[in-house]
Amino acid sequence: EVPPVTEPMQAAWYRHSPTPGEVGPSVLLGHVDGGGRPGIFFRLRELKRGDEVIVERQDGSTATFVVQRVQQVRKDEFPTDEVYGDTEAPEIRLITCGGVFDHRVDSYRDNIIVYGTLRTR
Repeated sequence: EVPPVTEPMQAAWYRHSPTPGEVGPSVLLGHVDGGGRPGIFFRLRELKRGDEVIVERQDGSTATFVVQRVQQVRKDEFPTDEVYGDTEAPEIRLITCGGVFDHRVDSYRDNIIVYGTLRTR
């Protein structure tokens, strides 16, 4: 589940995706803000190609991913196949809201999506 907006510093792993470091696209969701405070993915849009993202795994180990690209898309044009589709190697997708805030629906109009690949030593 997406973490509650009242707890904006939490990220959640989409349970129907591989865990970070396993083959396939591991999907992590987090808020850009909530309750008037910055969220865990507040600066996600600032990432760029080559940056590293370190994810702590449930067993206490870490998986390091290298950002390949950052994409901002309208929510009604969400690239479902690109985000959730199978990959041949371990990858990560970090997703948050972004763009203009629409006060009519109390939500951002866009999503920010970061695509990364597992760093191999």
